[in-house]
Amino acid sequence: MRTPAAHSPCPCGRRSSATQGVPYAACCGRWLERSAAAPDAESLMRSRYTAFVLERQDYLLASWHASTRPAMVDFEPDAKWLGLEVRRHARLDDTHAEVEFVARLRHAQGAATRLHELSRFVCENGCWFYVDGTQR
Repeated sequence: MRTPAAHSPCPCGRRSSATQGVPYAACCGRWLERSAAAPDAESLMRSRYTAFVLERQDYLLASWHASTRPAMVDFEPDAKWLGLEVRRHARLDDTHAEVEFVARLRHAQGAATRLHELSRFVCENGCWFYVDGTQR
C-alpha cells in the first residue's frame, strides 16, 4: 500500500486548471484517508481509481456496495496505471448515478489496456457506493 505526498498531484488526474493537477490531499486523499465521504458518484469513482493505483484494498472494499462486494481485490503485480478520463457523470435520481470512464493500464509485460466502463452507483445514508459496471 502506497500513499502519495499530500501536495503531489492526485493520481485520478482531476485538474484545478488546464495545467495544474489538484493535490492528493485536496482531492481523493480526503476520502481514502477517511476524513470525509465522497460527495458524489464521480468523486467516488475517481477515488476508487486512485485506490487501485495505490493498491488500497481496504478502501475499495469499503466503497463497494455490500450486494456486489467481492471478498478481496486482486492487484496485478508490477502493473502501472497510466491515467483516467471521465467521459460522463449522470445523477439519475437522489440515490442513483452512473459514471462512464476510460482508465489506461500498462501490464508488467509491457502491453497496454484500456478499461472503458459504465459504472453504477447508489447512495445510502448519505454515502455513495460502487455497485457494478458494464464494459464498453
